[in-house]
Amino acid sequence: MNAPTQVPTVRVRGTAGADLADPAFWRLPRSERLSEFARLRELDAPVRFTPRTGSRTPFYALVKHADVRAASRQPQVFASAPGVTTPEPAPWAKAVFGNSMVNMDGAEHAGLRRTISRAFTPRLLASAEENIGTVARRLVDEVITEGPGDFMRSAPSRMPFEVICDLMGIPTRHRARIAARIDHASEYVGVQRRGRARLRVPGRGLRSLARMQLEMAGIARERRRAPEDDVISALVRADVDGQVLSSRQLGAFFSLLLVAGVETTRNAIAHGLVLLTAHPEQRALLESDFDRYADGAVDEIVRHSTPIIQFRRTVAAECTLGGHTFLPGEKVVLLYASANRDASVFDDPGAFDITRSPNPHLGYGGGGPHHCLGAHLAKLEMKALFREMLTRLGGVRTSGEPGLVHSNFDNRVRSLPFTFEMCHPNGPL
Repeated sequence: MNAPTQVPTVRVRGTAGADLADPAFWRLPRSERLSEFARLRELDAPVRFTPRTGSRTPFYALVKHADVRAASRQPQVFASAPGVTTPEPAPWAKAVFGNSMVNMDGAEHAGLRRTISRAFTPRLLASAEENIGTVARRLVDEVITEGPGDFMRSAPSRMPFEVICDLMGIPTRHRARIAARIDHASEYVGVQRRGRARLRVPGRGLRSLARMQLEMAGIARERRRAPEDDVISALVRADVDGQVLSSRQLGAFFSLLLVAGVETTRNAIAHGLVLLTAHPEQRALLESDFDRYADGAVDEIVRHSTPIIQFRRTVAAECTLGGHTFLPGEKVVLLYASANRDASVFDDPGAFDITRSPNPHLGYGGGGPHHCLGAHLAKLEMKALFREMLTRLGGVRTSGEPGLVHSNFDNRVRSLPFTFEMCHPNGPL
């Protein structure tokens, strides 16, 4: 067996913030963090970081596009179990809430993903695509009535939530409560400034998560008694290896879809408005021929903003990657936010260019079995909403700086002032 390459633990104190294990790094301006990622990409091998608090488990940062992509496509070596977030979910949390599909590997993951994929029938997906345009028009109608304000609290920010609720078949009477519980369950993501600058991580809003899952379990019971043409009805009648999905399995999937699916797309939409405001020439190009440039615009918004910053993997077998030999049990983080700015793949990676082609960004993952299941739906939502906003909200734009959440997990927007002057008539661009 080859001896592992010795890579020193990097720990740089002060405002430079080169220590990715230090919560202070994730409070730096995004431009400084991106600069540090660029410096790390120039090194010959991944760097090992050791947290000062918490589990103190060291991890290697994969920052190059090629390394993140390669690790994503070798799940037998870079495993998602026992968890992809930092820190990993506690065993008791999995027992209570069910294990999320993102934390599974091998046959367990493949079986559950196959079952879920079967629930999204061609008929349901076709209906969802048609519904997306209807939802976008309704939400823009509402924002015309509401007027300018905080985009993150305006009607258009609800686009992914409304689409997913319609697709799943969540009754209207449940939606306000579920939306509030999603917000609270996902609130504790980022860097907390309380006390000794602790790192806030996914999973602390457990009470809200539990209540949401109980509510979803009640809807599932209704669908078992009286099925409808929706995803919930399909899932409660599905099975994995001959077994009916348990309440915990259903609850874990609902939580993943509602929290991850809603938040990532909502943040991408907000960052898209910021980017189109900051780059009027790109906006003008998009408006000049929306159908021609919309797909490229969505891909470039996702690349540039990278809604999910990183996921963790656990090394399951010895492997050499990126100039380093990894050993079983070691931890690595896949830094999508760095990979999407890799100058060896993207020409002028800091530029926002909706005509960028090819654009092999890793905003939906690096491929392999864990590639985002809802990527196609998210793209359709973004295109439909931007079409409506750019057509009907004259001069829609941000009117101030976004309020960003300090986070090592997602590129979240807490608040975003926006405005518009007039309304255009209905109709496609």
